[in-house]
Amino acid sequence: MPHDNPSALPIPDPATLDDDIKAVFAKCVEKLGFVPNVLRAYSFRPQKARNFMAMYNELMLGPSGLSKLEREMVAVVVSSANRCYYCLVAHGQAVRKLSGDPELGEMMVMNYRVARLTSRTRAMLDYAWKLTTTPFEVNAADREGLRAAGLNEEDIFDLTETIAFFNLSNRMAYGLEMMPNHDYHYADRGV
Repeated sequence: MPHDNPSALPIPDPATLDDDIKAVFAKCVEKLGFVPNVLRAYSFRPQKARNFMAMYNELMLGPSGLSKLEREMVAVVVSSANRCYYCLVAHGQAVRKLSGDPELGEMMVMNYRVARLTSRTRAMLDYAWKLTTTPFEVNAADREGLRAAGLNEEDIFDLTETIAFFNLSNRMAYGLEMMPNHDYHYADRGV
């Protein structure tokens, strides 16, 4: 059964939102069939919603040496380390969609180490796990390991920023009791 309230805080009536946010919501409905609950929750603070969307779009959709799938896999591994239900559901679905492999999405959610991954992807996800769970232990050897796996300096920056963003996003989801849209659970299962 769907969770009716996507956040512990009030959700503004979409009709009362600023035109730019209404336009984003309309585009979400057009492309996804729904407005992600994270955006609905962020609409409580419109300027913060704009900032969140700009950062997300730059990190996840902007130019990068990291593929969209790699970035989504990082989002899921960070969220797995943090046990963030919202992001595991939403970004697990993105991994299923981008990879065309429903099993890979589940592996990322439960234990990325069981997945068959390239050495580059494994190094990225190991770094994501370490930077999330023991950030004080990250050092030059970790960055050198990423370089040895084929990442350049810009890739390392993008990877680190993506990891940091999803740690922030996970904490917002926890703090505001954000619930994922029901639609994510059924999408791209390959059945």
